[in-house]
Parts: sequence; C-alpha cells; structure tokens
Amino acid sequence: MEQKIDIAVIGECLIELSANGTLADTSTLNKYFGGDTVTTAVTIARLGGNVTYLTKVGNDGFSEFILSSLKKENIDTSLIKSNDEQNGMYILSRTPEKKELLYYKRKTAATKLSVEDIDEDCIKKLKLIYSTGVVQSLSAGARELVRESFRIAKENDVLTAYDPNYTSCFMNSADTKECFEEIVDYTDIIFLSLKNDAAQLYDVSSMDKVVKYFWDKGIKIVVVKSHIDNGYYTGYKGDISFTEFYNTARTIDTTASGDVFNGGFLYALTKGYTPHDSAKFAAVVSGLQTQNYGAIQAIPYRDAVMEKIGETV
Repeated sequence: MEQKIDIAVIGECLIELSANGTLADTSTLNKYFGGDTVTTAVTIARLGGNVTYLTKVGNDGFSEFILSSLKKENIDTSLIKSNDEQNGMYILSRTPEKKELLYYKRKTAATKLSVEDIDEDCIKKLKLIYSTGVVQSLSAGARELVRESFRIAKENDVLTAYDPNYTSCFMNSADTKECFEEIVDYTDIIFLSLKNDAAQLYDVSSMDKVVKYFWDKGIKIVVVKSHIDNGYYTGYKGDISFTEFYNTARTIDTTASGDVFNGGFLYALTKGYTPHDSAKFAAVVSGLQTQNYGAIQAIPYRDAVMEKIGETV
C-alpha cells in the first residue's frame, strides 16, 4: 500500500445481476458489484476516505471485473488474494410492487479467508477496522480472521467497528450471536437494526435497553437504526441522541442504505467528528443514496453530501 490507509474493511465482494422488472419477465440482467461491506467501503472512498479491502476473489470470469471496479472507486486492493473458487452472486429485481432477491453464496472464494490473510503491520497503522456478522458467517476461517484482526487492532489502540447485519435467509441467529460474543471484548463501535438485530437476536425492543445492553458489554459507541422512529439513536458516554432519517419524502430505494450509513459514520468519525455529529453526517449520506436506484450506483460523492449538509445547518 503506497498511500496512507485509515480504514480497513473485511468482507466479500459479490457480483450483482439486477433487473428493473420481475425475474420471470425480464430478458436483461445488468452487471454490477456489491455486498454489505463493499457498499460500506465504496461509501468511505466516495467521501474521500483512504480505505483498503481485505477479501479473496475467485479466478472465474468475474475476477478482473471485481478488482477493476474496486480500483475505479479508489479502494486499495493490495490485501486481496485470489483462489480457484467461484465468486459469490446475488440477483435483484425491482418493480413498484415488490423486490426479489436471490443469493448464491455457497463455497465461494471468500469462504477460504483465514488468519493467514492478516497483515498485522497494516492493522497497526490504521485508524479503524470494520467487519460484519455476514463475513463471520462465511466459514470458520473467516470467523477466526475477524476475531484475530479485531484483537490485534484493540491491542494497538485501533478502533474496531461491527455490524451483525443479521439476514435470516442465509444466517443462523444462534451462530450470529455466538460470533459477536467472540469479538465483543475487542469491539468499540456497534451498528444495529432495531428490527433485525436487537429484536431478533437479543429479544430487546426498548431503545434504552438496547443501548444499555451493549454499553454493559463494554462497547463505547452504540448506533441503533429504527424504522419505527424514522431515525438513528447514538449512545455514547452515557448520553443517547437521536437523528432523523434524511429527506424521506424523496426515498425510492432503500437497498443497502444501512451499509451506506455505516460508511458515512465511520468516515466522519475518523475525520474527527463526534459520534453524534457522525450520525448526522451519515444520515445525509444514506438519505441521498435512497433517492436513486441501486446499492452502489446511488452512493453519493463528497461534494453532493457537503452541499446538502450546508443546507441543513
């Protein structure tokens, strides 16, 4: 890595094939790239952050597309290794009435991630490292990689951030909770969906109880996304603040908006914003993304974000 890297993201880059119509009727699928952590990494990069991505890609027909796409987004790829497995994929279709989403994630290249892929010197120089429960669910090796990366970061005063990102279609709730327990002692920041994470994994639906639960676990910054209240709760140093979703009247596609929010928050935090102000910044980033179609395609760039933030001051 030639440039100074502030943030490392551990994850899996997936191929996205999408259609603006039902899968039964469409004759064309558009090719993109995506995945929860990739979306977060792209958000950081488009805001001007220096971010590296750690994963494995398969030597199939999509490998060059994945690597070139990440590089075009100014994401450092020096930690990415390749193997002979296939790359993961999801197929997405949208109509005004519904959204269809199919995943193909068995025996993919990223399932071969392991502690051997850790660059300890790189971690020690970072400001922050981020991963999700989706990554841990890939394999025992990926799970160990996340745990050891967080441990090394914590021991070297590097911030760690985590999102369970529980997705019932390919994740087991008991395993997801167990994965988090393995890294809780090394985690500084946690992002949670009130509906998908707090309620389904921990059977907690009260906002105060959610934040206190994770504070008691030793986590410094707790961010909870609540679609019931249309906003984000940020718990830090005994205080809980609330930030409304940004300009929801113009929302047309919320695909991956939570991952985009995480990227905006982590970028702002590493630039010196307080946790509360980071949430306000990230709300604008995520809100702008929901005003267009596509998880990656709709992520705004820094100038657009700063223009809107100027309007809200």
